[in-house]
Amino acid sequence: MNNVIIMMISVSILGFCVILAILLWGIKTKQFDDDYKFITLNDDEESLRDAIELENRKKEVLKDRKN
Repeated sequence: MNNVIIMMISVSILGFCVILAILLWGIKTKQFDDDYKFITLNDDEESLRDAIELENRKKEVLKDRKN
């Protein structure tokens, strides 16, 4: 019984260390940085009009499906 508990603890600690290493690698290589946000890339008037048009099309399709 003690061997099982020791094995479970050691596997858990090993798993934690692997996950921590992956997280630190991601932070070190700037995997979580968002230099070019979606908002700043698509904030002109044309993109806004396209988004409104797409939303209106979705509403029309949903309305047609209900009828």
